[in-house]
Amino acid sequence: MSHHPPALFVAEARGIDFLNSIATPSDEPVDWLSDGEGFVDWLKQAGLTPAEEIEAIVGRAMPGELDRVADQARDLREWFRGFVRGHMGRPLGPDALGGLQPLNRLLERDEAYGRIVAHGHGEHGHLVFETARRWRSPESLLIPLGEAMAQVVVGEDFSHIKACEGAHCTLMFADHTRGRARRWCSMALCGNRAKQKDFRERRRARMGG
Repeated sequence: MSHHPPALFVAEARGIDFLNSIATPSDEPVDWLSDGEGFVDWLKQAGLTPAEEIEAIVGRAMPGELDRVADQARDLREWFRGFVRGHMGRPLGPDALGGLQPLNRLLERDEAYGRIVAHGHGEHGHLVFETARRWRSPESLLIPLGEAMAQVVVGEDFSHIKACEGAHCTLMFADHTRGRARRWCSMALCGNRAKQKDFRERRRARMGG
């Protein structure tokens, strides 16, 4: 059974938050995808999958099935980490397509379809076209992860994907700040630690002087 602190969502891109689903927020590493229960809990926190669909899949899952999907999610995460780290710091071009086959193979398994539905009632209602999905098995929970990673690939400038500068931090993020000056995963975590360290060093220098 998983007993983890709340997951970290500091990357400003869910596909990179997925990479941050293993981290060391305090002293010990935490893997939010360590088992099926943890994987499901992380998906709920990430808001990538409708909660009612998650509950329905959990209710139908066979013993050990969600744990096996969590294994696949961790493998997918580490593959994507290697891809991102291999390309971060410069724009991503068409030549990167060959390295994206694992992601495209996952996306090909999607059972999405379009449909027309009614929003509202009476004269205030209207018809809209929406995309829905058939959630047939626990493995379908991997599809929203694929979509989130694909959005990173096509929607983020890899020149501005960064690793936190914290001494022991493994978190990554998309720098959307003006001037692209972000250095830390968050000020509440590594930013404050760095400020405290700088303060102590300046104080020691003054005392030593």
